[in-house]
Amino acid sequence: MTTFIDQAKIHVKAGKGGDGRVGFRREKFIPKGGPDGGDGGNGGSVIFTADHNLGTLLDFRYESNYNAQEGEPGGVNQRFGADGEDLALFVPVGTQVVNESTGEILADLDAHGKVFVAAKGGNGGWGNVHFKSSINQAPTRANKGLPGEEFSLVLELKLMADVGVVGFPNAGKSTFISRVSNARPKIADYPFTTLTPNLGVVEWAQYKSFYIADIPGIIEGASEGRGLGLQFLRHVERTRFLVHLLDPLTLEEGRDPVQDYLTLNKELATYSATLASKPQIVAVNKTDALGDGELEQMIAEELKEKAGVEKVYMVSAVSGRGVGPLVTMLGAQVEKMRREEIEAMEPGKDIF
Repeated sequence: MTTFIDQAKIHVKAGKGGDGRVGFRREKFIPKGGPDGGDGGNGGSVIFTADHNLGTLLDFRYESNYNAQEGEPGGVNQRFGADGEDLALFVPVGTQVVNESTGEILADLDAHGKVFVAAKGGNGGWGNVHFKSSINQAPTRANKGLPGEEFSLVLELKLMADVGVVGFPNAGKSTFISRVSNARPKIADYPFTTLTPNLGVVEWAQYKSFYIADIPGIIEGASEGRGLGLQFLRHVERTRFLVHLLDPLTLEEGRDPVQDYLTLNKELATYSATLASKPQIVAVNKTDALGDGELEQMIAEELKEKAGVEKVYMVSAVSGRGVGPLVTMLGAQVEKMRREEIEAMEPGKDIF
């Protein structure tokens, strides 16, 4: 199984430009040939490309220094030095490139094939042929190649999912995502089974699908570093909306579906105002173990009264009860939001 790594620190250095050459023509019967020193080649650049075939930044944990090739020096007879080869680095879609010293996001590689030049190669130096003039017929001057750019960077991977499934550990997120998508996460009956986010494709209608991810490790205090929360809260930022999965069977003191809902939303809001404003669909899981419908009705009424939740979906990820209608609703909502985003990008459209 591939290890999921969603953050890496690296150092990139573009290639230095090749030096220009000082040279003079040496031909038979031409005792005083003019300057013919060629220009140096440009240094190679360090270039990132987003690739949807990748799902982790693991390779960047094994190697942290990346140097592009230097340009070759200029040659005789005004020959140019060869340019240094660019260094191509491939990262998963959803990777942000951050300047480590300033914290500035330099690039957000959020689409397959998107390219970012992280460090530009230095220009090659001019050979002495460029410095010939009416008062200097034999210049001995040539330029040195310029150094390439050099940066310390942080790569941060944020999963690109339409729907993010959040909930306390053991709420059944992994079981839910394995039922509705092609993802096959590890499932067990104890907390923190899932130690990495799982991304799956949900086919909700013919020729229609969306991406769904379960976000593990969020508990009370997650926004302050408890549990695994800070490690994975960043992945929720990419989603269009959230499915809040609640566990009605928890036996922990001070916990119930309403309190879990309020606590987790507090953690999301503390971490990011953007997360707090994301639309949420609330679903109560494990309803196959609740018996008759009285408990379901009581939970729904308490969520409405104490947390302002108007619509609650009752589902069982194990038996599949209620899952189909929920998935259909999620797919329709994703399609609606995608359409609205496309319309908002139309030229000349008023976005205010």
